[in-house]
Amino acid sequence: MKTKITELFGIQHPIIQGGMHYVGFAELAAAVSNAGGLGIITGLTQKTPGDLANEIARCKEMTDKPFGVNLTFLPGFTAPPYPEYIKAIIEGGVKIVETAGRSPEAYMPALKDAGIKVIHKCTSVRHSLKAEKIGCDAVSVDGFECGGHPGEDDIPNMILLPRAAEELSIPFVASGGMGNGKQLAAALALGADGINMGTRFIATKEAPVHQNVKDALVAASELDTRLIMRPLRNTERVLNNDAVEKIMAMEQGKGQGLSIEDIKELVAGVYPKVMQDGDMEAGAWSCGMVAGLIHDIPTVQELVDGIMKEAEDTIRDRMSALLAS
Repeated sequence: MKTKITELFGIQHPIIQGGMHYVGFAELAAAVSNAGGLGIITGLTQKTPGDLANEIARCKEMTDKPFGVNLTFLPGFTAPPYPEYIKAIIEGGVKIVETAGRSPEAYMPALKDAGIKVIHKCTSVRHSLKAEKIGCDAVSVDGFECGGHPGEDDIPNMILLPRAAEELSIPFVASGGMGNGKQLAAALALGADGINMGTRFIATKEAPVHQNVKDALVAASELDTRLIMRPLRNTERVLNNDAVEKIMAMEQGKGQGLSIEDIKELVAGVYPKVMQDGDMEAGAWSCGMVAGLIHDIPTVQELVDGIMKEAEDTIRDRMSALLAS
């Protein structure tokens, strides 16, 4: 299946593994790339630029296929040394970067001068157009269904994707809620050139996270996520647990008077405890509504192959049925 995305990134299948904190290590990125998709190392999971350089080297030992690095520009408690992380990416020979959060405009000259292709994750058409204007090669259009930060517009992909197709000249992939081949076929029909999956890749054998996390995703339904930090306009979709219930109670009680300090202990430093230690009540952690479509824990190769077969069968069967009618 050739699309503008497969040709842009030199990959076999139009499937990208999105950046995920304490999930996007070399093991998962290499597995996705070896399966024909585009694996992504999560840059800021690595505590220092030197650690990122080592992780890039580790990934290169596991795959000779293209892979990328995610850099997320979000408000945080401390500002990472982004120029140094970018230097590690460039010196590591990585040619694809997924950016997210705030605009990467300030860092685009350094990335483009190094011959790096940039795909920026956007939650709205207006932000996608800005990404196109500043020189991004592609965008990942992130619908309201997504895990993590869906923006503040609450537009689902059935509207967001065809709107992006109306406005954009650069290729884009569908992100948010993606997890199977029928959705890939639908995304292509709506104008996308592929899909970006985050949560679905956590529930794979190669994902370097605690088994409790994978089991929680299999057990969850599409009704089990919540939106937190809305009063802070930093909305995040997370899997519900006791910590999330506490956050929501504080938000209801304080309203617009809520500050990040009020919930800091329930949202900061949570990911190592959840993803590595398996403490499912440690705090709030990102999860998409696609959890409702996760029923097993396959290998990455099995997952990618299954998605591609289902997408091709769906397109072929639907076309045959329509032509026969």
